[in-house]
Amino acid sequence: MTTTEAAGVTDTAAAVTTDHDRGVHGYHKQKDEHLKRLRRIEGQIRGLQRLVDEDVYCIDILTQVSASTKALQSFALQLLEEHLRHCVADAAVKGGVEIDAKVEEATKAIARLLRT
Repeated sequence: MTTTEAAGVTDTAAAVTTDHDRGVHGYHKQKDEHLKRLRRIEGQIRGLQRLVDEDVYCIDILTQVSASTKALQSFALQLLEEHLRHCVADAAVKGGVEIDAKVEEATKAIARLLRT
């Protein structure tokens, strides 16, 4: 038995329990703000439908499409930042293969965002 085992110290990866383990996601603390923001974006999309229904000039509709797209992109970046700060940081604390998996997952998410 090593001295760390005798002192009751265990492997940090096995001993660390985080919010992520309890099902708490990175956006949890800002959930109400995010929902409010998404409802605003939803209103923008409904506004687009109304503009088309009212036969508004194409360029005016495209301007609103651009604003809606930027709002969604901004929301996605905020969510990504929270994911990195919470989920990826949580995996980094645990180490091992979990950090590699989270980094790969985040990288793929960033790639998808860049394609849009």
